[in-house]
Amino acid sequence: MTISVSLDFETADNRPDSACAIGMARIENGRITDTLYTLLRPPRRRMLYTWVHGLHWNDVRDAPSFAEAWSSLLDFMQGADHLAAHNAGFDRRVLQACCAAAGLTLSGLPFLCTLKGSRRILRLPSHKLSDVCAHFNITLSHHHAGSDARAAAEILLRLRAMGLSDELMRLQ
Repeated sequence: MTISVSLDFETADNRPDSACAIGMARIENGRITDTLYTLLRPPRRRMLYTWVHGLHWNDVRDAPSFAEAWSSLLDFMQGADHLAAHNAGFDRRVLQACCAAAGLTLSGLPFLCTLKGSRRILRLPSHKLSDVCAHFNITLSHHHAGSDARAAAEILLRLRAMGLSDELMRLQ
């Protein structure tokens, strides 16, 4: 059985270690079996991207830091064969930076990118998350990390159902 975990980060500022929210969705046996969403207290108070995700310092100041949330994130990823995200390069960079800043060891799980996959198989004018979700009629509350992670999981399932292999979505 292949276990996939999709994830999505929202960030507070221009630095990749500034995660202020994470969403995750677990796929087992071809279906989403669990989801996780948590706010995170970023390492700096500056919230440059409130206009994107709607989060303010007051929303996250009492949230756990990435390091404090790490054990529950690891538990959620337990047994995963790979991680997945839409535009996985961004989310991989954030995960790596948050782990490095917290002094945590990151497993070498490969990443699948549903953006890359959708570009390979779907003929759309745009392959951004909201457009791929519209194409597949997937409900999305864009830039909410929980909704974005679940949407990436739904897209992954649909791309697989269309015959796209994980290898063609693998991020190098």
